[in-house]
Parts: sequence; structure tokens; C-alpha cells
Amino acid sequence: MTTLDFERATRLAAATLRHARELGVRPLAAAVLDAAGHPLAVLRDERASFLRPQIASGKARGCLGMGFGGRELARRAQAMPAFFDAINSLTGGEVIPVPGGILLRDGAGGLLGAIGVSGDTSDNDERCALLAIEELGLRGDTGDPQA
Repeated sequence: MTTLDFERATRLAAATLRHARELGVRPLAAAVLDAAGHPLAVLRDERASFLRPQIASGKARGCLGMGFGGRELARRAQAMPAFFDAINSLTGGEVIPVPGGILLRDGAGGLLGAIGVSGDTSDNDERCALLAIEELGLRGDTGDPQA
């Protein structure tokens, strides 16, 4: 089984920020958490606003806490707003149920952790992370069925 250590997590976060610059999207922050929800790497482009790391962490925490990617979290939050208000009460507001949070899996589907990205549109945040995930040979679970 592949492991997610701080070196791989740092490479993943850095690759996400690099892809953002290459694509010309707004400055991002990326937070990589292990499967238990502990931060391994949190990087912020020096031009990204100061709240971006916390938002990125909230996207990743939500995925880990609920067990699915940010797109499914967003759908469920829209359908059950009271439930997600309760979750945010339990977590001190640390769950952000929108795209840009992605579960990280190894080749066999085992859960390694999650990455959250913030700074541009949720679609662009997710796109940059997925490019980095692929580059590092991992699988990303966005919460949408695989095409």
C-alpha cells in the first residue's frame, strides 16, 4: 500500500500550486491531510489571501469526515442544509462542503488522506489538484462517479 508521508504531501501541495501558475488561475493554497485528518502539508502561494489555507483545510476535512469527495459533499449540503449546519457546529465550522476537496486513494482504492484547495473557482481548485494527484501517481476521488 502506498503511504502518504510529509514528503509526498509536500510534493502534492507544491505541484498543485505549480499547476495553478501554469494554468494562469488565481493564487491558491493547498492542504494535504492524512487519513486521520491531521495536516501533513499546507502551502500557500505568496499571493493568495490569508484565509485560503483554512478554507483548503476545511474542504479536505469535510471529505475525510464524511467519507466522500467535495462534489458529493456539496450536493448533500444543498439537499440537507440543517444537517451540515449541525456538522459545522460539531466541528467548530471546520467543514466546507464544496468542490476542491478530494479524497486521496492508492491504486487499490485504499484511503490515504485528502487534499483541499482554495483560491480560484471550485472547479479550477479541483482541476489543479487533480493534475498534481495524477502527476504523483495517486487517485483522486472528487465525489463524482468515474467517467
